[in-house]
Amino acid sequence: MTAVDPVSADAGLLAPGWAGSPASTETSDAAYLRALLDAEAALTRAQASLGLAPAEAAAAVSEAAGGAGFDVASIALRARSGGNPVIPLVADLTAAVAAEHGPYVHRGATSQDILDSATMLVSARTLDVLLGDLDRTARALARLAREHRDTVLPGRTLTQHAVPTTFGLKAAGWRSLVLDAGDRVRTVRSSLPAQLGGAAGTLAAFTVFGADDTRELTAAYARELGLTEPVLPWHTLRTPVADLAGALAFTAGALGKTAADVLTLSRTEIAELAEGSGGGSSAMPHKANPVRATLVVAAARRAPLLAATLYGALTAEDERPAGAWHAEWEPLRDLLRLVGGAAAQAAELTEGLRVDAAAMREHLDLTHGLIVSERLAAELTPLLGRSRAKELLTRAAERAVSARRPLADVLGEEPDLADLTASDLADLTDPTRYTGSAGALTDRALERR
Repeated sequence: MTAVDPVSADAGLLAPGWAGSPASTETSDAAYLRALLDAEAALTRAQASLGLAPAEAAAAVSEAAGGAGFDVASIALRARSGGNPVIPLVADLTAAVAAEHGPYVHRGATSQDILDSATMLVSARTLDVLLGDLDRTARALARLAREHRDTVLPGRTLTQHAVPTTFGLKAAGWRSLVLDAGDRVRTVRSSLPAQLGGAAGTLAAFTVFGADDTRELTAAYARELGLTEPVLPWHTLRTPVADLAGALAFTAGALGKTAADVLTLSRTEIAELAEGSGGGSSAMPHKANPVRATLVVAAARRAPLLAATLYGALTAEDERPAGAWHAEWEPLRDLLRLVGGAAAQAAELTEGLRVDAAAMREHLDLTHGLIVSERLAAELTPLLGRSRAKELLTRAAERAVSARRPLADVLGEEPDLADLTASDLADLTDPTRYTGSAGALTDRALERR
């Protein structure tokens, strides 16, 4: 059996999408331990601020909690006996302060209060990083949309050429999704609550310790943590976790849309887009793989199932559940670092994305002019009637494809179109002149901040 250092056992060897990212740092075991200690220290300070604990005890607990003498691996192993890491952590923190201050460590709280509050701290810190990367991505996409407002390429539906569109509109659409994701993440970030309920959500122990107004205590605790004050303890009311799941899964999908399009348009036979610095292959020296887009798509495919586990945990029995709460811990951390990593990858991807406008223009002619058949049908129907126009265009399209001739030339041979000059037909079949409101839609999208 391979010997493994427990502290570094999950460095992301099989997770290049988030390994080494800021999100991985903010969701590491060390980061969770820091958040647990922050939550314990904040609780003692909150009680001291209301005269429920000596100021000296709050200072001692805060100083001890800020130290580096806590062994993550030891706490993790000892957590097995009680089912959560707070129990051994409280023992270690109590041992780290003078005997007279020990009773004020974790006083009145339950393990879930501390772990839930710590999870919200970890989430807040990770979301702050994620939002920065979403902002970077949105800025990069805005630049691409402006620069390529009128760069025409084939619009594709069900994998086939449909009608012309612009890369500016495509980039503006990607940006719109990223902004939607940012809105959702900011809403969740601003509402992350502290958790304080005591053994069964009644805050009863705190009243014994002198808290006449437990709402005041909850508010003080939330302030110490920099989180919001909950209306109720939420031990089995898991809206905050479900909201995180939804916002993160949506963000993964929003970024995944951009990445999926990049993967398609960077295929060798299309090559309209390319990553700024593609990854290599272990076997094929010529390859420049779209690695960042690949990793973002991988995250987008995984995120919904992680979110589903968190939604499943909403079904939590009693005042504190057995299993439902425990089922949240790993999927939520996985989701935070997966989507946080994807956001960092997406920022790098969009900032370095290369656009080949010449290839886009060339591909407009692949169907010999059929990409503007919708326009031709609309223009010719008033001249010929709907059925005759359709019959003529069907016949001309078949001839153009079989003979590999421009549709304009074939249409010029149709007696029914004798009144149209070569210039008229060239205009009617020019794909760059049939982009509808793409430019205006791009401008409208870019007005959004």
